[in-house]
Amino acid sequence: MEETRLCQWTVIRSLLAVLQWWGFNVTVVVMNKWIFQKLDFKFPLTVSCVHFICSAIGAYMVIKVLKLKPLITVEPEDRWRRIFPMSFVFCINIVLGNVSLRYIPVSFMQTIKSFTPATTGFEQFFLQWLVWRKSFDWRIWASLIPIVGGILLTSVTELSFNMLGFCAALFGCLATSTKTILAESLLHGYKFDSINTVYYMAPFATMILAVPAALLEGNGVFEWLHTHETLVPSLTIIFSSGVLAFCLNFSIFYVIHSTTAVTFNVAGNLKVAVAVLVSWMIFRNPISGMNAVGCGVTLVGCTFYGYVRHLLSQQPPGTPRTPRTPRGRMELLPLVNDKLDDKV
Repeated sequence: MEETRLCQWTVIRSLLAVLQWWGFNVTVVVMNKWIFQKLDFKFPLTVSCVHFICSAIGAYMVIKVLKLKPLITVEPEDRWRRIFPMSFVFCINIVLGNVSLRYIPVSFMQTIKSFTPATTGFEQFFLQWLVWRKSFDWRIWASLIPIVGGILLTSVTELSFNMLGFCAALFGCLATSTKTILAESLLHGYKFDSINTVYYMAPFATMILAVPAALLEGNGVFEWLHTHETLVPSLTIIFSSGVLAFCLNFSIFYVIHSTTAVTFNVAGNLKVAVAVLVSWMIFRNPISGMNAVGCGVTLVGCTFYGYVRHLLSQQPPGTPRTPRTPRGRMELLPLVNDKLDDKV
């Protein structure tokens, strides 16, 4: 009886974890699009800077004031030698995500961003093939075909296609992948969770982005502040999106501890479908039938890719295989937050 109740509670906890992660993620993405489209605040660098500031304050409150998470101590030398380069890539990743939202619909952006796990794996495969001439299972390459094909179909049939937004989203995927790969070497020896990651990286990212944001968007922001009619409600929405972006990091930490690797992968792909549906209901951006098919093919391909990676990770020692999917909860803890680019 106790085992049954424990099993039921585990399922309920996993479901609640996934639902709150979906809620924060979709809300942040939709709010960012609302800021750019409905509030006419067309300044992605400034929005990203606001998010970094809110995340830095939030991480400080959680670790230093509320003490909900222990601080992982990093040597001062490592902060500049390891954390700063990661913060630079992290900053580029978030900015590209917001730039893509500025120019393309949420549905198109989310479809492209779902390619991120595959680009991470592809970069790992390419680097290992280039350096060590290591070959990989044919199923990995086969699983990439529906992903690439789905994105191509979605891009060709996208009625609101914008080259700048498309390139920003695509390079954002590459930046996320590069961030993940760099973390494995630069942050070696530090077991970061998502909150400590934000605690160290957000201040650096703010410092990196503040000057470009002021130079490139400062005049436009001041003009918007003087001409916008509903200033207080609009500023409330902008800063609320920053607070929710930080909450998204906390929700990712919870969902990683409450689900398995396979569940996390499937839930991530379903989250894209939820974001596409919600954004269409709010913004009513036109979606053709073939565009929807392309999005569906991409999501199925991403799920299949994650499944193949999981299968190969279960092969016995000594069997040639690709870099494996994490098996335990501790291994699931990200060195950097792989899901933040959908969100902030």
